[in-house]
Amino acid sequence: MERRKFIAASAMAGAGILTTGCETSTGQSEETRAEESAPVRHNPIGVSTYSFWRFNGPKEETPIEMCIDKAAAMGFDGLELLLVQMESEENAYLQSLKKRAYDAGLDLMGFSTHQGFVYPEKEKRAENVAKTIHQIELAYSLGIPTMRINTGRWGTSESFDALMANKGIEPTLEGYTDDDGFKWVIDSITECMPVAEKCGVVLGLENHWGLGRTAAGVKRIVDEINNPWLQVTLDTGNFLENRDAQFEVLAPQTCLVQAKTYYGGGKWYSLEIDYEKFGALMRKVGYKGYISLEFEGLEDPDIALPKSLEVMRNAFYYPLG
Repeated sequence: MERRKFIAASAMAGAGILTTGCETSTGQSEETRAEESAPVRHNPIGVSTYSFWRFNGPKEETPIEMCIDKAAAMGFDGLELLLVQMESEENAYLQSLKKRAYDAGLDLMGFSTHQGFVYPEKEKRAENVAKTIHQIELAYSLGIPTMRINTGRWGTSESFDALMANKGIEPTLEGYTDDDGFKWVIDSITECMPVAEKCGVVLGLENHWGLGRTAAGVKRIVDEINNPWLQVTLDTGNFLENRDAQFEVLAPQTCLVQAKTYYGGGKWYSLEIDYEKFGALMRKVGYKGYISLEFEGLEDPDIALPKSLEVMRNAFYYPLG
């Protein structure tokens, strides 16, 4: 009998299934005991190529190929590509990355891009629409199912370091309001939606400074466009106030979680993020998708990323059945 139990448990572990809880006290309710013994599956955990680079030095010193090999060796399930880190947009290069990831047993699961639509000039907005459509087509060529997009920002800060020092807040351009900016962003992203649907790439609007600095700003855009191919990329490190409340606003519309860690102290700042609590929130809303680790600390990534992976494995899972 004990041997049969051991074999059954081993089979469940091999299928990626975990049962939580063992013996419970007699004071617990039947519902609590059932919940603790219910089988669960871990969310797949990816890592952003940004975690290996972090804009430290020339991108050629941290090639995507190296990121693929290291991510696989560390035990990640997938890789999120940072477009500006890639050496080329030529199809031969894209397909070589796809094959290398496949051979390493990794999903190419996310594509992190940059664009901005907060411009009074219609021509500049049109340029960024065309740029975003091109990026969607790159994601399609790579077989990537979701792509991070930004609102863009006013650009009135003297530098990115100054923007960070001011907690992502910056004044509008003279003569314009945030309402003007929201209209530009909504109109521009709407133009991109037919291509996203055609290519099967879910756009994830990130809480990433600019008009997306707050959950309310992100949700305003996503709700007004109201298209299933536009959801939210929820970055755990980009809310600098009322973090938990803002997480709750965006969690139900999240298509990808970017989870930050800060071992060795943060590049711009450090946050204490309760991933057990955040994981519970994502289970509550039924999130079963990828967690993409974005390491933004000063420690050696070869040391920090395996530690971060363990944190994510422990925090993100969901019940089966």
